[in-house]
Amino acid sequence: MTDTIITVQGRFTAFYPAERATVTVGIHLEGPDRNDVFAATTTSADALRGEIVTRHSASNGPITWWSSDAVQVWSEKPWNKDGKQLPPVFHARVGFTAKFSDFVELSAWVERAAAISGVSVANIAWDLTEARKNGVTAEVRSRAVKDAVAKASVYAQSIGLGSVRAIAIADPGMLGDQVGTSAVGTPADGSMRMAAASEPAAPALSLKPEDIEVDAVVDARFVAS
Repeated sequence: MTDTIITVQGRFTAFYPAERATVTVGIHLEGPDRNDVFAATTTSADALRGEIVTRHSASNGPITWWSSDAVQVWSEKPWNKDGKQLPPVFHARVGFTAKFSDFVELSAWVERAAAISGVSVANIAWDLTEARKNGVTAEVRSRAVKDAVAKASVYAQSIGLGSVRAIAIADPGMLGDQVGTSAVGTPADGSMRMAAASEPAAPALSLKPEDIEVDAVVDARFVAS
């Protein structure tokens, strides 16, 4: 008797509360004098750095990691509405990134940072800790495999067969028959996807922690008997 081969794709998605928030902050000032603009930007950068350093602790936060750029200075010569070139305007910019483990402190820190001259908060990215990420990745992948087994079992039973036995399990597209290429949302380069799940983007910066979506997809081939 010829074996019946069943090839399916398993998927599982789970949501986990965010544990870290990475804030991207920029300082940008401009004016007619290069030295004044540079000095003002440096002053603001020192103030913001102080807000970070006093709260930085790799072990218990509230800021577990941070970095900053060097100050960039450039100039431009604007034109007025009559086509006349105006005196040069000098710009200075510096960027900071800080990772928070305490979201209450994050909100208070953003308020203080925004009060510093030239500061703007560009983005907040929500994430899990590396240890938690590794754990949920294994869990979600395991559930995706179980989903594939359940699908194959239903297919086998629908044609009068009994148990199924796995003969191949792989990341999407790696079984050679492109099983996983038609799945909506399937990553093109692997079987895992992690993203912050949120409502449609709003104009205002949101300090509400977003759940992290962890999605796993697996292709599997079974023999039914």
